[in-house]
Formats: sequence, structure tokens, C-alpha cells
Amino acid sequence: MTERGTNAYKQLSEVPPPVARAVRAARTAGFAYSCRPEQGRLLHALAGGATGAIAETGTGCGVGLAWLAAGAGPGVRLVSVERDAGRAALAAGLFADDARVTVLHGEWPAIAAHGPFDLLVLDGGGQGKTPGDTPADPRALLAPHGTVVIDDFTPSTTWPPRHAGAVDHARVHWLTHPALRATELRLAPDLATVVGTRRD
Repeated sequence: MTERGTNAYKQLSEVPPPVARAVRAARTAGFAYSCRPEQGRLLHALAGGATGAIAETGTGCGVGLAWLAAGAGPGVRLVSVERDAGRAALAAGLFADDARVTVLHGEWPAIAAHGPFDLLVLDGGGQGKTPGDTPADPRALLAPHGTVVIDDFTPSTTWPPRHAGAVDHARVHWLTHPALRATELRLAPDLATVVGTRRD
């Protein structure tokens, strides 16, 4: 989830209808940390390549999930998990008419029972960015050649990458993970995402 991500939609008039609904819900709920449009467009494109299942950690009010649902094909299952009960219920209500979508209330490992996934978006747990947050295991959660997305990095031009004056160990973890072919994508001057594909 990106700080002030919800406000980034004020200048946008053309977004998929599910995204517009989720943004309105986030504004009404006073939730500021939605997926930014730049990230959403990437998720929309990647969802189009999924054939089986997509997972997301950190549903928030459903903006990122809406981008994924808008891009995914009719036979693709989507599961998202949110630790806050109120936000999980709100998002579940937004997708009540989409049988492809399941919103879980709980901690991020709850998605494992629904895998493996063609696309895994780590936005609210499993990134390894904060103390106590164990990084997700792409071998356990991804289907062969599946894709993992870890968002909300500040672009870096050095190696090892740095954030706030220190080595960004989470980003190093994902970029050098032996099970992945991974790269950093700059989506905006202040926003980068790591995308990795499982090797086998």
C-alpha cells in the first residue's frame, strides 16, 4: 500500500469501473494508502497473463485488487487477504458480484491454501520489509514460471540498493533470490517495483 495512493486518482478520469468503485470506497473510508495508478496499470497488464490464480496480500479497500480483476480473464481466480476486518468486509462487498474474487480476513499466509499462483502481489505482508515479516517463499506459492510483484520501493541507481541511507535488504533479497529471475521497474520518479519470475 502506498502512502497517499488514494489521492493520486483525483486527476484521473479513465480507470476501469471496478477501480473507480474501489477508489470511491477508499475515499469514503478515509483510507489513504491505496495502490497508485502507476502500479495499478502494471498489475492490470500482468493479470492478463494469468491462466489459473492470482493472489494479493494487503487488500486495503480493494483498489489493487480491482486493477487485477479488471485485467484478469474470465476463468482466473483471485484471492486477496486483509488483516483489518473492516477493510476486508468493505472489499468483499465491492466484489460480491464477481464470483472469481475471494477476500479473506487474516494474516498474509492465509493465501497459501489457495495456491499455487500464476501471479502473486505482495503489498501487505510477505515482502520482508519490516521486522518480523518473513518474506514469502516463491517456490511454495508460485506455479512454475509464475510472477511475483513486490511494490512500494524508492528507485535506486546503486548496488546494493539503498533506502533512507542504509542498504535495502528486502530489495536485495528479492533481486538476488535463487528461485527468481528478478528486476526492478521504475514506474514513476519516486516509485519502483520488483518483478520476479519463478525459474522452474
